[in-house]
Amino acid sequence: MQLQEKMTAETFPASPEKATLEGKNKFLGFWLFLGGETVLFASLFATFLALRESKAGGPSTADMFELPIVFIATMLLLTSSLTSVYAMYHMKNFSFKKMQVWLLITVLLGAGFLGVEIYEFKHYTHEFGFTITSSALGSAFYTLVGTHGAHVAFGLLWISALMIRNAKRGLSLYNAPKYYVASLYWHFIDVVWVFIFTVVYLMGMVG
Repeated sequence: MQLQEKMTAETFPASPEKATLEGKNKFLGFWLFLGGETVLFASLFATFLALRESKAGGPSTADMFELPIVFIATMLLLTSSLTSVYAMYHMKNFSFKKMQVWLLITVLLGAGFLGVEIYEFKHYTHEFGFTITSSALGSAFYTLVGTHGAHVAFGLLWISALMIRNAKRGLSLYNAPKYYVASLYWHFIDVVWVFIFTVVYLMGMVG
């Protein structure tokens, strides 16, 4: 550990996230974890598609969904994925401070996404009475989108914890894989949102 902490930009490997056996194991274990996550979201998507017409006399998704709100949320989350890429670029170039700055921007954008999503949920509830118990559609919608939102919140806590814990320690071969895996998790969340945007919102607006 002490040797890792004393590394410089010249001695830092090109792929620090896989430079150690522990890093490789983290990388492999994470992909296995994502396999389970993929199955989870696939089940939620299938449930939503099966119940999307079960409105119980309530409003349809075409009546409720507002493209500007969803578009803002989408831009915030996709931009945060880009800033996460910048952070990993600086990590591989042994620029710890720049990496931390871009991760902070990522966290702020992710928090903005959650804020927009909370506003969206409140809007549906107050304006249309559309809640998780109002219909099968409501249950499927809030479970799918809410589960994704919970993953975003977890990702924000994960990245924030890494930033705070290593603020004084700097970058090393020990924590580089942790940053990289957290970044991969964030990209996974963004990919899931692209599917949500397409399957839930765009198809919902078409009717």
